[in-house]
Amino acid sequence: MEDWQNAGFGLYLHWPFCQAKCPYCDFNSHVSDHVDQRRWLSAFRSEIARYGALTGGRVLSTIFFGGGTPSLMHPDTVAGILEAAQETWTWANDIEISLEANPTSIEAAKFDAFRDAGVNRVSMGMQALNDADLKRLGRLHSVDDGKRAFEIARNSFDRVSFDLIYARQDQTLADWEIELREALSMAVDHLSLYQLTIESGTAFGARYDRGLLRGLPDEDASADMYELTQALCADHGFPSYEVSNHAKNGAISKHNMIYWTYGDYVGIGPGAHGRVTVEGQKMATTTPLMPSKWLNQVEKTGAGDAEVETVSAEDQAVEMLMMGLRVNQGVDLIRLGDLGKKENFLNNINNLEEMNLLERGSGHLRVTPKGRPLLNAVLRDLLVD
Repeated sequence: MEDWQNAGFGLYLHWPFCQAKCPYCDFNSHVSDHVDQRRWLSAFRSEIARYGALTGGRVLSTIFFGGGTPSLMHPDTVAGILEAAQETWTWANDIEISLEANPTSIEAAKFDAFRDAGVNRVSMGMQALNDADLKRLGRLHSVDDGKRAFEIARNSFDRVSFDLIYARQDQTLADWEIELREALSMAVDHLSLYQLTIESGTAFGARYDRGLLRGLPDEDASADMYELTQALCADHGFPSYEVSNHAKNGAISKHNMIYWTYGDYVGIGPGAHGRVTVEGQKMATTTPLMPSKWLNQVEKTGAGDAEVETVSAEDQAVEMLMMGLRVNQGVDLIRLGDLGKKENFLNNINNLEEMNLLERGSGHLRVTPKGRPLLNAVLRDLLVD
């Protein structure tokens, strides 16, 4: 058995277009007045066929339409992509097919059509339940728009998740508690709750550098919000299974778990990344960021990759750690392999265990509750030579 089979096989499709660019967003997203969806469908189908030739005979466990804003796709485009994927791979009986959506009326009106095309899970970018903060975040919907779209999604899909961002400008712990309690009263089976991070290259990043992004909570206030999030979600039957993700029993995101448990996934579309094992060797794939460049390249050369690199055994172990320590179950020490045999790595584990930041048990290495808010620092100390 190849290592990826411990975690499964998924397909990620990146739709790079949005109605507007949010000021906090560092994803590969672009605003365009016109998109020729027939050309894009043809390119996606071509790439699916190409990867199918490399991975024939596999069972596909998940499909994820990310972006950008995939709910701006025409439902026929989604249906055509799913048809190609079904022709290429055997689908798991319980395949999870997720699509990211924003809660505007334009997108919500298509939910039934996406369901009919084969989508069975929607992840909605609510981001806030406060109109003033939605405006600050550059969102095009109001709280009322979001709630209406959420009700439509609930009527169309059995599985609906939504995202919120906290530690926003001028947000207090009491503000966040009120908002989180409302979110939990609405939630179906899954919530993604992210602390606002200021990324370079974004509008927020530029404002922050100029000292114009005021009112951000300090580290202590952000930590208090994180602890409140963990406690309230657990009390309401939505315990965390990953640093920022909470779900009822049996409702975790299967696709994201393929990433976090280091399975194989094909990445198609501008800016998509992939990890695909070919003839026993894990390959890292990237694609051009610019939509026009990716589309033209697929049409002219028949391949949308910008780069394909072999991932060494040691780099695989590092990637497995960086992803796997995000989830509660941690990393399988047997799968971790050679990295676990290095003396400095074992010493680092011992030091972090003494600090109650890491723990070993049942053959796994995992972050403790104390270490989870400090995950980046734990990883840095764990992987230092």
